[in-house]
Amino acid sequence: MAATSNSESFTIVTGDKHSEVAFTLVEPVPQALGLFDQFGLWGNLGVSLLGFTGAIFVLQPGGTGTPKLSLVAGLSAIVLGTILGTLPVALAGVAGTRTGAPAMVLLRSLFGRELSFVPTLLNILQCLGWGVFELVTIATAARTIAPALPRWSYILLAGVVTGLLTVRPLGAIRILRRFVTPAVAAILAYLFVELVRHRLPVFNHGTWSGYWAAMDTVVAAAISFAPMAADYTRHSRSERTAFLGIFVGYSATQILCYVIGLITLVTVARNPSDIYGAFIAVPLGSLCFAVLATRELDQSFANVYSTAVSIQNLRPWWDRRVLALGIASLATALALWINIADYENFLVLLGSVFIPMSAVFIVDFYVLSRGRWDPTVHSRRRFAMFAPWALGFIAYQLINPGYISWWVSVWTHLGRLVEFRAPSWMSASIFSFVVAAVATLAGGGGAHVARHLRGRRITAAESSALE
Repeated sequence: MAATSNSESFTIVTGDKHSEVAFTLVEPVPQALGLFDQFGLWGNLGVSLLGFTGAIFVLQPGGTGTPKLSLVAGLSAIVLGTILGTLPVALAGVAGTRTGAPAMVLLRSLFGRELSFVPTLLNILQCLGWGVFELVTIATAARTIAPALPRWSYILLAGVVTGLLTVRPLGAIRILRRFVTPAVAAILAYLFVELVRHRLPVFNHGTWSGYWAAMDTVVAAAISFAPMAADYTRHSRSERTAFLGIFVGYSATQILCYVIGLITLVTVARNPSDIYGAFIAVPLGSLCFAVLATRELDQSFANVYSTAVSIQNLRPWWDRRVLALGIASLATALALWINIADYENFLVLLGSVFIPMSAVFIVDFYVLSRGRWDPTVHSRRRFAMFAPWALGFIAYQLINPGYISWWVSVWTHLGRLVEFRAPSWMSASIFSFVVAAVATLAGGGGAHVARHLRGRRITAAESSALE
């Protein structure tokens, strides 16, 4: 039985286990994914080899040679950062289920169709960048287990499999749920038990200095999925399924992933390059690590597929299969040619862009618009919505500009000009989100008052004319 979304743009139909994503953006949207399908997808996306090694940025947020956080500080930063980062992703996902629109198409109602191309292009760049990064990570992990084959062969194989997965994305998600998720859950539990058997340091031994920078790294890792969440939740059977699938599935596995990485660093490994070796050293470690390295393909699949769907916001009639296969080929070529190593700065940059944009979207969708959402080609331009986004971005940079020297110098100089020095307790993620949200509310409230006064003037003019 078919139902039309309240945007009158996407026709939502009930799907089944054989349903697949339409080829173009103008065809019906099958909502065929149940709760366990979403758990399977988001639970796997929460696990990443980058998460294990990224724990070093939680342990030493100031960089190599700086004081380490205490274990209790690091663990709390992981839990709090994951929850705060995943909540906007889940809310963005619900919007996709409600409207049937993919992530970048949802932004048409926020900015207008043409203006939505700005965040769409940013999302295309970041998804493609993550796709390249994942292929390099898979090849690095594979060579750790089987160094006999050259690096390029693993990149090429991972690129081919990634492209094939994107041809039938709902089928790929069902495979994750049925086969990959149980294996990954068992491996994570096994690694955790094996690692905690080692002697842990005293929980309060260390510092809390840099706590918010550590938490910002975890928030950025989670919220980087916000600009792609609706690409998958638009196929959920219900809004509850979308929300719980993301919030519970992703949060649980990212927390466990970072905790395992953190425990590894404070017990058997002393730097991120030792983490893979530490996993392999445990009994059955090579088999466990091989499964985790293979599972990383879901990350490259999601990034390549979302790149294709983002491009469809620009060209709705283009076939997603052709787009995805072309993007997978491009990502493979780039992975063979370049080497992405600046992981931490990449995360900070993503957080600074998408955290405030998520705040603007969530406030406008759930509070100001209250379901009156228009992701059609006729959506009106809203230049004003760039203002709260920009304010949130500026707030983030003033607090945490990252570690690229010239970029840090620019924002440090601007901070001096406005006489702002961020206190150590201030979180860039939370503060930028709040700034963007409050600015959106203020702008929306002002527009509402203006419309009300305009309506009163028109009514008064009509009354005068009648008299």
